[in-house]
Amino acid sequence: MHIVIMGCGRVGSQLAQTLEQQGHTVAVVDQDPTAFRRLGSGFGGRRVTGVGFDQDTLREAGIEEAGAFAAVSSGDNSNIIAARVAREMFGVENVAARIYDPRRAEVYQRLGIPTVATVRWTADQMLRRLLPSGAEPLWRDPTGGVQLAEVHASDAWVGHKISRLQDETGVRVAFLTRLGEAILPTSQTVLQEGDLVHVMMRTDDVDKVEAAFAEGPEEEGGH
Repeated sequence: MHIVIMGCGRVGSQLAQTLEQQGHTVAVVDQDPTAFRRLGSGFGGRRVTGVGFDQDTLREAGIEEAGAFAAVSSGDNSNIIAARVAREMFGVENVAARIYDPRRAEVYQRLGIPTVATVRWTADQMLRRLLPSGAEPLWRDPTGGVQLAEVHASDAWVGHKISRLQDETGVRVAFLTRLGEAILPTSQTVLQEGDLVHVMMRTDDVDKVEAAFAEGPEEEGGH
């Protein structure tokens, strides 16, 4: 599939590299030509300097052959305008926009543009919207008894150690996604706002684990 990405910051560059590694052709659009340095010398896709919602710029990026479009610049307005142009003017099937303001994101969702709010943003989430078959499927063992899952932790867990999260929820934290980077935590690692937590857990415990992650830590002294 050919995929066009607007914005070559940390998000756009990581997305571009991941998609290219998966065998897709990629074009990245950014107003700042120096932004393309983030892609590295090994990137084989197109680098197009220009405004991401300009039709001529999008045509140069191959929007007419594109199966997906991601708007991940630093501006909400630019992202949503570009996403709508890709969907409505060029008929791109899979379109997603990153939106900083969650209230506005709800409005855009109703317009038919899938949005990814920044607090919960990871490249994995954007990939799942661009590639509906699921670019990053969750793993489970052959018996189905144990699975790897991404679980959203409530803000109440922010500032607490991984060791406490594991003790109270019964999971094993496999890795965190922090600011788009995967990190292997230790028991002393402290959860930060925006972290995505990827855990190994028993399939039977999914509902219980989700509830514990949503509720936050137990009161001190009441285990």
